[in-house]
Amino acid sequence: MKKLLSLMCSFLMIVTLCGCSSTQDQQEEVTLTFAAAASLENTFEDKLIPEFEKENPNIKVQGVYDSSGKLQIQIEQGLKADVFFSAATKQMDTLVDEKYINKKDVVDLLENKLVLITGKQTTTEVKDFANIAKAETIAIGDPEVVPAGQYAKMALTHLGLYDALSSKYSLGGNVTEVLNWVASSSSEVGIVYSTDAKSSKDVKVLATCENSLLDEPVIYPVAKLAKTKHSDETEKFIKFIQKKSSLKQFENYGFTVNK
Repeated sequence: MKKLLSLMCSFLMIVTLCGCSSTQDQQEEVTLTFAAAASLENTFEDKLIPEFEKENPNIKVQGVYDSSGKLQIQIEQGLKADVFFSAATKQMDTLVDEKYINKKDVVDLLENKLVLITGKQTTTEVKDFANIAKAETIAIGDPEVVPAGQYAKMALTHLGLYDALSSKYSLGGNVTEVLNWVASSSSEVGIVYSTDAKSSKDVKVLATCENSLLDEPVIYPVAKLAKTKHSDETEKFIKFIQKKSSLKQFENYGFTVNK
């Protein structure tokens, strides 16, 4: 009888272990494609993605970083993104209008500032946006696809300078390219986000652009894509980046939380 009971206990243990193994097998690893503005790369790659993956070991996040305009085009052309984090509302609004994103899912999470920078090793007479014409070369993002470039165009247009300085512009494909040109002294000055300037030891800020020179503040909206195949995981990721600890990381990298 004891032998029979022992055999039955062993059998039940095997069944239980198999059940646990089956449950673990069912937790298949999911990879989310995260399309985000280039100015967000350091924050996510250094801190937020590693922290999220540690909390959620069955979810991996693959970041795709570029100008928001280029990412918008890539999504329209078939990029299977699960999350889009834009550096401006324009690109997000376009994707909402085109039904790639549901308006109710959009969260205007962050605010950034536009700054005028020069290289640490560069000599310039430029002091602020008003006398930027003293520069020989000016790096900005291409206003056609780069939100930072669109904001730069707004500011310089409000100052009555944009068209007059057209021969001095070097147009970057994203804000990181502009930052690198200025850091290497390839361009005398440049216009980037304050978070980008903070990320580089090779540039210094000459001036911060007042919101009065812009048609709208620099707002960063985030949303899941309507056709994501990983809706639950995507929502978990977006909720994670709205946690108090995550918002603190954004602030550490120079962003302001949009109230």
